[in-house]
Amino acid sequence: MTTDDRTLEEAMAALFTHAPASLAPGVLAEIGLSDRFARIDSPIGPLVVAWNGIGVSAVEVAPDDAAFAAAHEARTGRRAIPAERVPNDLAQAISRRLAGDRRVRIDLDLRGHTDFERDVWHKALEIPRGEVRPYGWIAAEIGRPRAVRAVGTALGHNPVPLIVPCHRVVRSDGLIGQYSLGGPQNKRTILASEGVDVPELERLAVAGIRYIGSDTTKVFCLPTCRHARRVTDRHRVEFRSSAEGRARGYRPCHVCRPVRDAVAA
Repeated sequence: MTTDDRTLEEAMAALFTHAPASLAPGVLAEIGLSDRFARIDSPIGPLVVAWNGIGVSAVEVAPDDAAFAAAHEARTGRRAIPAERVPNDLAQAISRRLAGDRRVRIDLDLRGHTDFERDVWHKALEIPRGEVRPYGWIAAEIGRPRAVRAVGTALGHNPVPLIVPCHRVVRSDGLIGQYSLGGPQNKRTILASEGVDVPELERLAVAGIRYIGSDTTKVFCLPTCRHARRVTDRHRVEFRSSAEGRARGYRPCHVCRPVRDAVAA
């Protein structure tokens, strides 16, 4: 080795430095081998959001960071590392989604879930803010009309509630049903924050009313459809089944696309 070679080697050795401790976790999160998490505000209080380079992987109610990290690793096999805050662009996208903007793009990390579950969740994304659809509607829309109960199970396994709005899906008998993000009362709170008249929705369910028609348009809708909400009392007609509506000369709304009566789930 010449003197010049030794001088170059020594100069390069002097450039060596240890990578910052935060680098490895950041790289692992960026390639989807671990997750970051932080809290955001919501109509039901602070929620934990986890994300990585693939997309958002979890939205949960969690009592503390340690409990969330342990549960997340048990479920996904990946470490979850706390961050100071959700990145600004993601936080803004989530805020816009919660405000009803279905066009905003939020990448999701849905690894480990079935095609059926993904189909259910993607269909739930189509439900407008302030409206609800029954489990049977999703089952019919994804081409699995007999899979009503399986739809309910898939919604219960939704890892990213609020972002994928499973709170906008109710039982096929019109009752509110369960909710993975803290139970039925949280579901009522979120729906009310979106403008749903929850007591009226539950009253109709108990009374067995499934559809609202207009005697001027001869169209019947699901109760929270924007067209149904515009029907005045004078022209409002209530139906217990879609068959009843059709028998009286009404046709289904092309917007909310009410389906044939399904088994309650």
